[in-house]
Amino acid sequence: MDGIPECSWDAGPTSFASFGDIPGNLCSPTDDWPRPFRNLNHDAAWDHLAAASNLHSVKFDPSGRWRADALNFQPCAETSSQDRYAVQQIHIQGRVWTLSAVFDGHLGSHTVEHVAHHMPIIVREHLELISQKHGDRVVPPPLIADMFAMAIRAFDDAIANDVLELFPGGLSSLSRLSDLQIQEVLDDQLSGGQNYTKARLCLYGTTALVALVDPDHQNLWLANLGDCQGLMVSETGQNAWNVEVLTRSHNGENPLEVQRVMNEHPGEPECILDGRVLGAIAPFRCLGDTPFKQPPEFTRRILYNLYPGQHDTSPWEEFLMRNHTPPYISSTPEVTHYPLDPSPQAPRKYLILCSDGFTDICGTNQRAIVDQWARAAACSSSRELDEKGLALRLLWQALGDDPTSVSRVLTLNMDSPWLDDVSIVVQCL
Repeated sequence: MDGIPECSWDAGPTSFASFGDIPGNLCSPTDDWPRPFRNLNHDAAWDHLAAASNLHSVKFDPSGRWRADALNFQPCAETSSQDRYAVQQIHIQGRVWTLSAVFDGHLGSHTVEHVAHHMPIIVREHLELISQKHGDRVVPPPLIADMFAMAIRAFDDAIANDVLELFPGGLSSLSRLSDLQIQEVLDDQLSGGQNYTKARLCLYGTTALVALVDPDHQNLWLANLGDCQGLMVSETGQNAWNVEVLTRSHNGENPLEVQRVMNEHPGEPECILDGRVLGAIAPFRCLGDTPFKQPPEFTRRILYNLYPGQHDTSPWEEFLMRNHTPPYISSTPEVTHYPLDPSPQAPRKYLILCSDGFTDICGTNQRAIVDQWARAAACSSSRELDEKGLALRLLWQALGDDPTSVSRVLTLNMDSPWLDDVSIVVQCL
């Protein structure tokens, strides 16, 4: 997904933004502030925000009671978003499950694109297997949670294993091969590029937050890897809402995660350095990121030969020299289960899945932003939600809830990104 359409710069009078005017600012106070932006009118601001947000909506039932709205937003036209989302219905034995997810990729977009496409497929395959084993019996929620975690781990294991299978004997066989022989296996782009594509997936990674709802809308399972966030927004009375954070970040700010990694690597004080795994990467749980999960030989003999002589390997060597007992990054998700009430008289609930770009722009005001959004959403008609979905309305609220604030973020005159990528999925439960 690319940034805002070029035509936005030609609309509206010029105004100027100060450094503190941009929420979740990635910039520096020394970046020639104030900077110009185009001050769009109300309708133009909504139109341009929608055009820059890669919107998607799915209605899970004819009445529209159960729906999901998603977006992926990066306003800088020079930068492609490395966030992705997924919203799908999964058909199992004549019944319909729903899967929604956000993914925050890093280092590149190849792995996050692969994960966003294949995750629903992998979950469906595992759901089919466990449903077949139980026949007409209802699968207990704890078994679904175990299946969910197993599916995600197996999916991640396959990323490295698919590459190792290209070399009979696996890692131990590489010592008998020259760099040229390894390059001949990997460099198959003239014959379809399957080997090259498999190996390239190992270079990059992504966090993941995946929600699964059963066909009866009685159960929600949430699988979390990394630092995306899940929120449950529940109606508690007339125009009153409760906002509950459902997830924990898997990074250096979570002391339980820090202790887990240190316990798994005793005697290795540099397994976490400056709050990062091996001093290099912030998330402690991810999909992909194979150099942190395999011995250094995998990176040095396979990945270095993917682009021989074209890249400076010194940044890789800085953390590979600390790689003694992999894996250092976990692919085991934290899976939690929440009971749901599908009855028509049940209070309304919204599940929000978001990448850390959304939490950045909200800052310390997140609960107030979500509360104000929920109050407005509750008063919106189905037609209004079709025109401006729940996710888009939430982004508008977070960006300031007025055309000028939104215009600053949309049309800031700057070549480098001033906001992190933002992905949001809002699902009605």
